Amino acid sequence: MNAQDLKAPIEYLKGVGPARADLLRTELNIHSFQDLLSLFPYRYIDRTQFYKISALQNTNAEVQIIGKITAVKMVPQKRGKRMVAVFEDETGQMELVWFQGHKWIRENIKTNTPYLAFGKLKWFGNKPSMPHPELDLLEDFEKKKAQRMQPVYPSTEKLQKRGLTNRKMNTMTFNLLKQCTKGFTETLPEEIREKHKLVSKTKAIFDVHFPASVQDLERARFRLKFEEFFYVQLQLIRRNLVAKHKIKGFPFPEVGDYFMDFYKNHLPFELTHAQKRVLKEIRKDLRSNAQMNRLLQGDVGSGKTIVGFLSMLIAIGNGYQACMMAPTEILAIQHFEGISELAEKVGLNVKLLTGSTKTKERRLLHEELASGELHILIGTHALIEDKVKFKNLGLAIIDEQHRFGVAQRAKLWKKNSLPPHVMVMTATPIPRTLAMSVYGDLDISVIDELPPGRKPIKTVHRYDANRLKVFKFLKDELTKGRQAYVVYPLIEESDNFDYKDLMDGYESIVRYFPKPDYQVSIVHGKMKPEDKAFEMQRFVEGKTQIMVATTVIEVGVNVPNASIMLIESAERFGLSQLHQLRGRVGRGAEQSYCVLLTGHKLSKDGKTRLETMTQTNDGFKIAEVDLKLRGPGDLMGTQQSGVLQLKIADLVQDGSILALARKEAHVLLKEDPKMLLPKNSMVNFTYQTNMKNKQLWNYIS
Repeated sequence: MNAQDLKAPIEYLKGVGPARADLLRTELNIHSFQDLLSLFPYRYIDRTQFYKISALQNTNAEVQIIGKITAVKMVPQKRGKRMVAVFEDETGQMELVWFQGHKWIRENIKTNTPYLAFGKLKWFGNKPSMPHPELDLLEDFEKKKAQRMQPVYPSTEKLQKRGLTNRKMNTMTFNLLKQCTKGFTETLPEEIREKHKLVSKTKAIFDVHFPASVQDLERARFRLKFEEFFYVQLQLIRRNLVAKHKIKGFPFPEVGDYFMDFYKNHLPFELTHAQKRVLKEIRKDLRSNAQMNRLLQGDVGSGKTIVGFLSMLIAIGNGYQACMMAPTEILAIQHFEGISELAEKVGLNVKLLTGSTKTKERRLLHEELASGELHILIGTHALIEDKVKFKNLGLAIIDEQHRFGVAQRAKLWKKNSLPPHVMVMTATPIPRTLAMSVYGDLDISVIDELPPGRKPIKTVHRYDANRLKVFKFLKDELTKGRQAYVVYPLIEESDNFDYKDLMDGYESIVRYFPKPDYQVSIVHGKMKPEDKAFEMQRFVEGKTQIMVATTVIEVGVNVPNASIMLIESAERFGLSQLHQLRGRVGRGAEQSYCVLLTGHKLSKDGKTRLETMTQTNDGFKIAEVDLKLRGPGDLMGTQQSGVLQLKIADLVQDGSILALARKEAHVLLKEDPKMLLPKNSMVNFTYQTNMKNKQLWNYIS
């Protein structure tokens, strides 16, 4: 069966018809023969084992038994009747029970004929029974050698009710595969198949649905996962190469005087080896004629901002402007304050643009931006408003980019004749498998060491019963002149229950840390921006010792003197959130602490999250655990969740296959960037077909 035949609408398959086709379309998104073959089983029932009735254990296990039906009777019950058959083998007897569909079963059932009964056991007293068994005549079952490991397909309640049971799906898929006598067109080059001992496409499709053994199934799944990853990576790597050849960028041939002056005379600290390595990678990109598209990953406090600033200096030294876009006003203000201080040393003009910027200030800012007097603009998504026009934007830095939608980011590119160089910064460590996939078309730089002199944060988990001891510890640290955060979960800003928690917590803190000895700030999502900023500022200046807050302080607050992060109801936070919150302390030379306070009732995942936090400070290790707990869609947030709908491969489990497939895609494109060599003709055809059908991910990074 060729690719054209597989496009046939599903209603033309034997045993389907228009009504079932409608159900398959709406419930499982199956429109064609190809879609049915791409609905892969999620588990398999081992049909190679048989049981004797006398040896059955008192469990609800799925079993299969060879025997004969010796008698059938109808038994009245409250509503209607049930049909009961006596099923015997040489060791004993049991009942088979049907609560519906009696007529058809009764007409088709044969007594005293060898049958294979398969189903879940139910026990009444010590007697086994099997409701609604699957029945096969023994001679029919023996003919179906391929079905010894029976596939179980994804389903819905509606499908089950309308008779599209797993057995029916089995039969449909089996019938379709019987029609595919010519096999399937190969989609991977022979060289790659031989190198990695991959089975043919035909064998993989047959064996993934109806494997004869566990080994056959493993080989089939490996081949199909490799193929899926291979084509995803081919698209991402090719897009990167095309961008480098087609999308011209502004070449910055010089490092420039601003960079040299700042680096030699004003750098506040020695850069780490990792920061120097990343700067070299950025420098190489900026020197080329292609647009830079780089993801800069670095844990909280690893020094991404200074790398971003030095990159801006290169752009400005070559006669261009730079901008930085942050997801929240608080973070934008903090970047503005930090960068203004650095830029002042080399005489650069830096301005801030957020929703709160006054009209008079905006007018001046727009004029300076258009004339080129303004070197660096920092702000929130206010930067992408149509009124904001740069003279010549050379570098755009986007911080915590997973918080921006695709359309928002794309607007920045349209502010120039040529797109600016783009650097995406994130303090959310992304597991390697996700980075290779979600950001596979970006070049990735990682700052994987912290500045010297930073002491690792000590993290402990305590239960509510120890609250007074925790408060005593807090008091001791405050006596030494330190400051502390106390964070409460606020799931929704309108969630009154959470708000009550926060206010109750604030009152108990104020009782334990009374005025005038202690000053306490409070910040939450219901406050006006100016009130929030006022409270934050009091804490930053050291006028208050304790900041009681919801997660609004997750990103952006930099107070080196704050050495304690106390997280209330820590079990209600996600791992990456806990890690981000912990990163708010440990910014000074003093030893810092993170205390996770929880109730006694913890879920299995909750325990895993807390154990992970107490065992490691490594953001990448934490991200790997988070990926296992939450899955890729949740980890990337709603903007990216559609990106990861794989049919058989799994980003959490199959990282090694992904790395292998990415490596092979790299090798192929390095040798044959346009895939025009005869040996790659089938790869090119499959790639183009996938692109046309939008079967691969299409999104802007």
